[in-house]
Amino acid sequence: MGLFKRKEPLQERAVTGEVVFEDALLAAMLGNGAITKKIALQIPALSGGIDLIANIVAGTPVKLYREKDGKTEEVKDDPRVRLLNDETGDTLNAHDFWVAMVRDYFTGKGAYAYIHKEKGEFKGLHYVDEEQVSITKNTDPIFKDYKILVGGAAYEAFDFLKVLRNTKDGASGVSIVEENAMLIDIAYSSMLLERNMGKRGGSKRGFLKSEKKIDQAQLDSLRTAFRRLYSGDSSDNFVVLNNNVDFKEATDTAAEMQLHENKTVNATEFAKIFHISPEVMAGKASENDVASLARLAAIPLMVAIQCALNRDLLLEKEKGEYYWAFDTKELLKGDMKHRFDAYKTALDANFMQIDEVRYAEDLEPLGLCWIKLGLQDVLYDPKTKQIYTPNTNQTTVMNSRALPGDPAPKGGGNE
Repeated sequence: MGLFKRKEPLQERAVTGEVVFEDALLAAMLGNGAITKKIALQIPALSGGIDLIANIVAGTPVKLYREKDGKTEEVKDDPRVRLLNDETGDTLNAHDFWVAMVRDYFTGKGAYAYIHKEKGEFKGLHYVDEEQVSITKNTDPIFKDYKILVGGAAYEAFDFLKVLRNTKDGASGVSIVEENAMLIDIAYSSMLLERNMGKRGGSKRGFLKSEKKIDQAQLDSLRTAFRRLYSGDSSDNFVVLNNNVDFKEATDTAAEMQLHENKTVNATEFAKIFHISPEVMAGKASENDVASLARLAAIPLMVAIQCALNRDLLLEKEKGEYYWAFDTKELLKGDMKHRFDAYKTALDANFMQIDEVRYAEDLEPLGLCWIKLGLQDVLYDPKTKQIYTPNTNQTTVMNSRALPGDPAPKGGGNE
C-alpha cells in the first residue's frame, strides 16, 4: 500500500507534462526551454561571426546612383546619403545603426527601421528593435499584405526599411537561431558544463560507497566537506574519508569528454552558417580568406540591403532611374602587388586608362586620355572594313586590292 502511495505524485506530474530540473546544466542538456536570441549571442563563435560581418557592412559606404541615357552618375547631395553613412537622425550613428540591423537580421525575425519623412522629404532612419515589432498579415496566399505594429500603433509596410533573411512573405524572416537551434543548444550546453567544472575546480562528481552503516553525524560531516570541495574555495578543498568509505566517480573530466575538441568542431559548424572559413573565425585570416569573407559573407548581405533600399528608400518616381549600391571597391582590392598587376594588365589591354586607375586608387587625375598603340599592331574596323597599319601610317579597305588577273574593285585604295 505504501509503495503505491509513493508512486502517485510521480503519476500526477507525468499527466501534467511538467518536468522539474533542479540542475541548470541538466535542464540545458535535456532541452528544457527554447533557445533565445540572448542565449545564442553568449556563444563566442556565433556572436563573433555576426560582429565580423556587421562591422564590414557598417564600414562600407552606401552610394546613390542615377542612370540616364546610358550613363551612370553618383548623386552626392541627396540627404538620404547622409542618413545612411553618417547621421541617421536617431540616437544611433550610421555605424551603430548598421551593426544593430545586421544583428537583428541574423538573430531575429528581421531588421526594421522607421523611415521618418516630412512633406515628402527624408528626415531620419530610426532603428527599431525587432523584438518590439509585430506583424499582422492577411490570409490570401497570393495577394499578400501586412501591417507592422510597434508600441500598439499600426504602420504600413512602406513606412519601414526591412532587411529580412530567408523570408517567404516579405514581412518577417527566419533567424539562424531558429534554423540552427540544435547546434546552438549543444554549444550552450557545453559552455554550461565547462563553467560548472570550473566552479568546482575540476573535481569530479561521484558517490560514496560504505561497507558499514553511517550515522547521521558522520553523514552531515561528509556533506559539509563535499560542499566545501565543490564550492570552488581553494582554502579548504579536501575531504577525509573514514575507514570503509570509498568514493566512486560518476562524471568525466573536461579532457576525457573532449570539450576542447567539441568547441573547435562547433566553431567550424558556425563558420559554415556564415559561409566563412574557420581561420577567419579564429582571427588567423590570410589575404585570400579576407577576399573570400567579402565575396561569400558580406557582399550577399549587402545585395539584400541594396534591394531593400531600392524598394523602401526610393520614391516611386525615382525607381528605375535611381538605385542604391555599396561601394565594395575597397573590399575587393586585395593586396597591393596583385592589385597593381591587375591594373597593368588593364592598361596594356586598353580597357582602362591611367586616370581611371588613379580614380580607383583615390588619387588626383592627371588629365591623360591617351591610349597606347603598338607599331606592331594592325587595327581593323569591322563596320567600315578599314585596316590601319600604324607602322606605315596607311589605311586600306579590305578586299580593295585586286589579285593578279582580277578587275580592279570600285571605290577602294590606299590613303
